[in-house]
Amino acid sequence: MEREIHGRTARGVEVGPETRCAHYDTDRDVVALRFACCDEYYPCFRCHDAAADHDAERVSVESSASAVLCGVCGAELTPREFVDGTHECPECGVEFNPGCADHYELYFDFGE
Repeated sequence: MEREIHGRTARGVEVGPETRCAHYDTDRDVVALRFACCDEYYPCFRCHDAAADHDAERVSVESSASAVLCGVCGAELTPREFVDGTHECPECGVEFNPGCADHYELYFDFGE
């Protein structure tokens, strides 16, 4: 399934209007992440696995391109802004799920 959110397309499983999905559906699960392989946003790695016809490729954490979409206001963040942030959107202040930090290595290449 795909859904347009603030002018961007998010693909995945049961994608809601603020980027929640079948896998992550709490009030703080309001980001979609862009993968380097397809340059598209997905609410989570499981959505990419389910909806894409290829393996996921992580975005460099040092990329200057936007890689995180706030599902509440549509702000786009670079990987570094997201990783080094305070688990909230710098534009609208909505709180992001701090548990996302447990999965950063699935989305971002830290060059290690």
